[in-house]
Amino acid sequence: MSDANEPTPPVTASFRFYEELNDFLAPPHRRHEFQARCARAATVKHMIEALGVPHTEVELVLVNGESCTFDRLLRDGDRVSVYPRFETFDITPLLRVREHPLRETRFIADAHLGGLAHLLRLTGFDTLYDNHYADDEIEAIAARETRIVLTRDRELLKRRTISRGCFVHALKPAQQVAEIFERLDLARSARPFTLCLECNAPLRAIAKTEIEHRLPEGVRERHERFSTCDLCRRIFWEGSHWQRMRTLVERLLLPA
Repeated sequence: MSDANEPTPPVTASFRFYEELNDFLAPPHRRHEFQARCARAATVKHMIEALGVPHTEVELVLVNGESCTFDRLLRDGDRVSVYPRFETFDITPLLRVREHPLRETRFIADAHLGGLAHLLRLTGFDTLYDNHYADDEIEAIAARETRIVLTRDRELLKRRTISRGCFVHALKPAQQVAEIFERLDLARSARPFTLCLECNAPLRAIAKTEIEHRLPEGVRERHERFSTCDLCRRIFWEGSHWQRMRTLVERLLLPA
C-alpha cells in the first residue's frame, strides 16, 4: 500500500525540436534529442514554452510517435517530437495541435514592426498596426479577429489565447517581409497595390476627372491612372515610388 503523503515521482521526458524551432532553444539542446525534467502535471504546451519555444510556432507534436494536443499531460519516459509549420506536404490526416492550419492571411503587428506592416499591406495582406498597441490589446484583437500576431517578443507569443503567431527573426523590413512570405507561402495569395499603406483599407480606381483638381501639376500632366482610399482620401499613382515598390513586390512573387 502506498503512502498518501509519498511525494510524486519526478517526470523526465525526451524532446526533439525540428527545423527553425531550434533557433529558440538553448544551444546545447539544438538539433538533437535531449532529456528534460518536467514540472508536476506538466502539459506538452507548458514544457515546449518552458524550453523557450512559443506555442504559436508549433503545428504538430508527436508523443511516442502519436500526434497529440497541447494539453496532453507528460509522463515519465515520454519522447516528444515538435515540428514547425509544414508548407511542402500535406499533414491534414494527422491530428494537429490546433483546429485549423496556421496559414491565415490577416495579421496584427506589434509596435516594433511598422515597416513590415506597411510592406504586407503593399502586397495586399490585411495587417493591423498601431505603435500604441499594448500587448493585452494585441492579444484581444488577434483572438477576436483570428489574426496572426507578428512580433519579435517571444513572451507575447506565449500568451494563452494567442494561437497563431510568427516570431520575426529578420531586423530590416524588406528582409522581414521576405521571411514571412517564405514561411507562410504567401506569394500565391498576394494582391499587390489593393490596400492603403496608411489605413489598411481597400483602394479603388478613380477617374482622373474626379480628382484632377487635387493633383500636383506635374502629376496631372504625366499620369492617367489613379486609385484612392475612401477612409483617408489619399490619392495614389504610378510614380517613381510606385516603381520602387513594384520592384520589391516582383522579387517577393518570384517562384522559389
